[in-house]
Amino acid sequence: MVDSISDMLIRIKNAQAVGKATVDLPFSKNKLALAKILEKNKYIKKQENIKSEKFEFLRIFLKYNPDNSAFIEHIKRVSKPGQRIYKGFRRLQSVRQGYGRRIISTSKGLMTDAEARKKKIGGEVICEIW
Repeated sequence: MVDSISDMLIRIKNAQAVGKATVDLPFSKNKLALAKILEKNKYIKKQENIKSEKFEFLRIFLKYNPDNSAFIEHIKRVSKPGQRIYKGFRRLQSVRQGYGRRIISTSKGLMTDAEARKKKIGGEVICEIW
């Protein structure tokens, strides 16, 4: 069994390493929610949900710095299928002194660590990004 979120993060990381403009991923609601958070926090240019006759997929348009280096320096899956990591809102410290983000899966859906602290809810730490 493949962890779809880990697969998504690795595809983004690998595509940026070779300088691709887009990444195509098999569609899932979790991936779409994660892509929307990445877009809202300006880690990617945009995301599109594309439906063909046979299947549905998610296209992510990657963002690069002016010197063509990868905009996302670090992206890492924290909570894995074999070891889930949960944090209460009081234990959600900022990542790299506010420069990075943690994506948290809460009872209210996926959100960043800052949003979770503001709403005072904890959850499963999905990934870290900066």
